Amino acid sequence: MASETGTPNRNLLGLSRDELEQLALTCGEPRYRGRQIYQGIYARRQRDFASLTDLDQGFRQKLSAHYGVAYPEVQAEFVSRDGAVRYLLRLEDGSLTESVYMPEEDRSTLCLSSQVGCALACRFCFTALLGAKRDLTAGEIVGQVLAMVEAQRIPRRARLNVVFMGMGEPLLNLRPVMKAVTILADQDGLGLPLRRITISTAGIVPRIPELAREPMRPKLAISLNASTEEQRTALMPLNRKYPLSALLRACRAYPLRPREHLTFEYVLLDGVNDSDLDAVRVAELLRGIRAKVNLIPYNPGPELPYRPSPLERVMALQQVLTGQQVPAFIRISRGQDVHAACGQLSLAG
Repeated sequence: MASETGTPNRNLLGLSRDELEQLALTCGEPRYRGRQIYQGIYARRQRDFASLTDLDQGFRQKLSAHYGVAYPEVQAEFVSRDGAVRYLLRLEDGSLTESVYMPEEDRSTLCLSSQVGCALACRFCFTALLGAKRDLTAGEIVGQVLAMVEAQRIPRRARLNVVFMGMGEPLLNLRPVMKAVTILADQDGLGLPLRRITISTAGIVPRIPELAREPMRPKLAISLNASTEEQRTALMPLNRKYPLSALLRACRAYPLRPREHLTFEYVLLDGVNDSDLDAVRVAELLRGIRAKVNLIPYNPGPELPYRPSPLERVMALQQVLTGQQVPAFIRISRGQDVHAACGQLSLAG
């Protein structure tokens, strides 16, 4: 994306409405022209300024000379037998990240990354093998959505869910993530209802109250994955810094809206965290929290030693939890055969 002189054009993807209004003023145009650019880029999904016909021709030419709208480039796509698609995306600096498209009968779910790689080193996660590279910008996050809806030809106003469950820890990149969420949820932006946007965290405790104070707050999911401090520390080293006791205090203090629940994700590892006693302890941990639990059989691979719990064991844990008045649901991950499932993103070819 370069101008005729060869100098790089500035990518406008990820700029807020206020920032685009300021850009219009800088260009000698009225403020409302920035709102028109905002609606054109996000609501109408236009990448060519020539298509923004509500702007006068001179302004469109000025924009084309100095600015651009560039999505992450689809480097490769891997299509699963179940219809899920893992996208390998190249960013403007050459970094690679991954996103996943999951079609369902009445909606589609887009799984987004918030970082290149991940620093948390969870023992059962393939992304952890990459280590930490860098944070994604708001534009790179929104760009994942736009790249996938373009690739899948998803029409505007289609029912979309967005989950921040790809590469990285969203709460370690909170400001760009929330800037992206604001654009995604704005009716003049991509127009996704906040109830269809979920951020998942491994438990960055100080950032949970920060998220609670956000004016446009998505749903929150917590990666639990263990029933004791010792067990969680062995699986998730982050627990040394932010122990389970502190995480659950933050969850109890989290201000839930009417009919809102916290979701606790529990990846089931055969013989590690999948006993009936584990389920009883999880129910006790969540006592007093308006919560539901997603039971996720582990998605294996040759680089890590764990195995998924047998389905009979998963169903037994579900029965124990529901018997303890904790709503529990079994979530079979999509796209296992193309490394697109929960915990599998690792830039595999």
